[in-house]
Amino acid sequence: MLPLPDPRYNPIMQDDDPICLCFHVSKRKIVNFCKREKPPVASLISECLSAGTGCQWCVPFIKKLHQQCLDGVESPDLPVSPEDYASQRSNYRKTGERE
Repeated sequence: MLPLPDPRYNPIMQDDDPICLCFHVSKRKIVNFCKREKPPVASLISECLSAGTGCQWCVPFIKKLHQQCLDGVESPDLPVSPEDYASQRSNYRKTGERE
């Protein structure tokens, strides 16, 4: 018999999960900034509490959220669990390479 999954585990990012782990900027803040300010390029999202200016791990994810907002996606998402995201970022910080 397989063990039951941990009920705290969520396979996708939730609105209040941090995207920028350096500056603790949540998915909600980034998406709301994009919808409110409509930045023409993702790099302007750094104006939102410095998101993406630390270790820069989150930049591709911020770009993905930005593109979804430009495309009019009602609820932009990232298909990665917060745990996997943090683990991949930890490896990135150690090696400087993305998985």
